[in-house]
Amino acid sequence: MKIVLIDDDQLVCMSLKIILEADPSIEVAAVGNDGSEALNLYRTHKPDVLLMDIRMQNMNGTEALSQVLAEFPDAKVLFLTTFLDDEYIVKALELGAKGYIIKQNFEHIIPALEAVYSGQNVYGDEIIQKIPNLMKSADSFDYSSYGITEKEYEIITLIADGLSNKEIADKLFLSEGTVRNYLSNILEKLELRDRTQLAVFYYQHK
Repeated sequence: MKIVLIDDDQLVCMSLKIILEADPSIEVAAVGNDGSEALNLYRTHKPDVLLMDIRMQNMNGTEALSQVLAEFPDAKVLFLTTFLDDEYIVKALELGAKGYIIKQNFEHIIPALEAVYSGQNVYGDEIIQKIPNLMKSADSFDYSSYGITEKEYEIITLIADGLSNKEIADKLFLSEGTVRNYLSNILEKLELRDRTQLAVFYYQHK
């Protein structure tokens, strides 16, 4: 697994590089110290995962994420930060970050990278506890105006609760393939990119 690491604290960068490369399956292809370096380093190294801090000088992580995803829509970006600011968390989720974990939990970093690399979304316990309150909206939302059926809405709520396609299939007595088809149709109707954005959308319009 090839990683590009972006953090404006050089000591943190060196420490993380040592920790990550102690795992023989991980290669830290490049290290940057500012969000403005993220896009160029991504272009050069095409990493499997971009591991990045969120609050940095000159350009923060969400701005860098926006630039990277504009050019590489399938990029997998995992935020590793000390900051639990609501604004940062919401922005990261809205833009399509694949994960947001806290630096203090060093033992979770490699498992989080592996999960993001395999296509999962990863959020630390501190983040998960915040998401429902952050995303709630007082206004009711008419999903039917987007052509969302009752079954599709049920699937949306289960995705927002964190269930996998297999878990949803078991719960609704459907095949995984059917659930995937439902999800594709939902994303197309709501003009969203992935299940993370769908969960964010649900909580914003709950």
